[in-house]
Amino acid sequence: MTRIRRTMLFIPGNSPSMIINGDVFGSDSIIYDLEDAVSPGEKDSARILVRNVLSQSDFGNIEKIVRINAINTEYWKKDLDEILLADIDGFLIPKVENKEDIHIVESYLGEVGERLSIDVSKVTIIPLIETALGVENAFEIAKASSRITALFLGAEDLTADLGAKRTKEGLEIFYSRSRLVVAGRAAGVDIIDTPFTDVNDDEGLRNDAEFAKDLGFTGKSVISPRHIDTVNHVFTPSIEEYQYARRVVNAIERAEKEGKGVIALDGKMVDAPIVNRAKQIINMWESIGGGMKI
Repeated sequence: MTRIRRTMLFIPGNSPSMIINGDVFGSDSIIYDLEDAVSPGEKDSARILVRNVLSQSDFGNIEKIVRINAINTEYWKKDLDEILLADIDGFLIPKVENKEDIHIVESYLGEVGERLSIDVSKVTIIPLIETALGVENAFEIAKASSRITALFLGAEDLTADLGAKRTKEGLEIFYSRSRLVVAGRAAGVDIIDTPFTDVNDDEGLRNDAEFAKDLGFTGKSVISPRHIDTVNHVFTPSIEEYQYARRVVNAIERAEKEGKGVIALDGKMVDAPIVNRAKQIINMWESIGGGMKI
């Protein structure tokens, strides 16, 4: 079954209570953060804590991702050495700017797997795009490895790199959002939007999530558990969307049986992009239990 990533919740790697209870918040994915949330003096203890919890806990179908430190630091190899000993789905790689960054991480994954006799073939990579150069190279990054399952936009560091003012309205990241969506769609991977950072602005969160969905993002990251329900709801197909998608697929199946090459539904031509979109909606609906998990 295709992985659903409506929400990806950041959890600080130095917060034992949140790490242990990561499966109770309702997000589709958990990102255990060893980078920004952890000070240099806590790096060693945080990665050991995350490793131990992932080794000893069963989080069911929740995707388990660890954000390691950037590859221009002294920490990232230690992160991989430690975390690969645990039950992990993949890694979020910060400040990726080109395909070579991905190749460096992938090469070291292979080295660790061979050294520790660990099968790393299914370990995924999600590049975190948070610089101007990374945005411009988004497509080549997305195609750099078969391990890559999503592109992830990080607006806070990006706006600092751009010299732009970060705002709730997000006009300063409109181009970057659009660029990532086009690159991700072209590469056939998910596209995850940047978090909405005002924990208390529920209306702003909903507006931001709806705008991201309308642009083409497949999901959104969150920094607070209280944002999860709203973002899940926005990125969950409505019953009307599901019913229409089912009608589209049924119409195509009937047309194929009757040998028809072109069909219309409700007076509109149904072409391949419409069919693909309908299949995506049906897959998501069925993957989350008939839309009940919102």
